[in-house]
Amino acid sequence: MSELKERRWAVLSERGCEEAGLSYEEAAAAIARLRGERVSGLCVITGDAASRLPQSPRPRRNPKPRRTKKKSAS
Repeated sequence: MSELKERRWAVLSERGCEEAGLSYEEAAAAIARLRGERVSGLCVITGDAASRLPQSPRPRRNPKPRRTKKKSAS
């Protein structure tokens, strides 16, 4: 079995360890998703190395998007 298929990879960002226990393919997909969320400092490391780092705080997600007020025509 290739090491790349083993669930030994983690994704690290500037916020800390984002996800761990991934295959390399899953880690690459997580990086693509986090790039879409504009998270910086992304890299793939081993889970062993990630276990020594702080976990990333999960951003709060607002269940309802805020509505903006329309400008009145004055």
